[in-house]
Amino acid sequence: MMKKILSILLKIFGAIVILITLFIATVFIVNLFSNKSEEGKIQPYGQFVAVDGKNMNVLIEGKGKETVVLLPGYGTPAPALDFKPLIDELSPFYKVVVIEPFGYGLSDVTEKERTTENMVSEIHEALQQLNIHRYTLMGHSISGIYGLDYVNKYPNEVNAFVGIDSSVPTQGGNDDPFPTETYKLLKKSGFYRLLMKLAPDQLIAPEVDNETREQIRILSLKNTFNPNNLNEGENFGPNFKAAENLSFPKDLPLIFFLQANDTETEGWIPLHEEQVKDSVHGKVMTFEGEHYLHHTRSKEIVENFRKFMNEIK
Repeated sequence: MMKKILSILLKIFGAIVILITLFIATVFIVNLFSNKSEEGKIQPYGQFVAVDGKNMNVLIEGKGKETVVLLPGYGTPAPALDFKPLIDELSPFYKVVVIEPFGYGLSDVTEKERTTENMVSEIHEALQQLNIHRYTLMGHSISGIYGLDYVNKYPNEVNAFVGIDSSVPTQGGNDDPFPTETYKLLKKSGFYRLLMKLAPDQLIAPEVDNETREQIRILSLKNTFNPNNLNEGENFGPNFKAAENLSFPKDLPLIFFLQANDTETEGWIPLHEEQVKDSVHGKVMTFEGEHYLHHTRSKEIVENFRKFMNEIK
């Protein structure tokens, strides 16, 4: 009797193991084929600029005399598409340049470490290649860290810095080890695709048409957890640490647009007030909204940015 029960249990266990193995294999194979088929569905936008022997994708819109350069938040899969509401509001007044750093959007992946130094120098080289020498930097999230380094390295080129819920060197929480191996496994196994399929609402995208939304989805699956994305995550600690000794130049016009009630970072608004306190032209403004403020508050951001710049003039 016991032998019979044991034999049945072993068969059930074996069947479960086979089913799990089949499920994992199916997820893996579906992901491989989907990656291949989606490669051909990516619709190009913007233009390539040669930087460090590779292609960096840049989108330019608007014909204004003054230039605004947009820099994305960490891991934004398709910056030029993500910034669409902001581009639409800025382009009637400015020449708008969206930089897609290596590993982002349609840009190549690079072998170089994703240190602030390398990223800043690559962004600068792209602007040099485009013959753009005077501009306002407008950066979302992590670009608050890169932008801080940038304005100190190239003070004669930057007219102003605008932060959209931008990171601050002292915000904390960047010393935790980055789970690179877990993310690699999620991507390679196809389980990241499965998660996206099961919870499509986790796709971060502005209000755009279905076609653009589909492009953002495809580029999310392509770029999230790619080698540059992971390496940038691994460099959070040192990049934030390196920025701790930097401050924005006193005479550089500086304005931050922040979400009014950030529940993740303690003292979010005071941290930014600290950054502007010595500025001759410094301002902090808050709006109701999420971290991706430019998805819902682009109109107010541009209105207030223009007003701020006109007051300085």
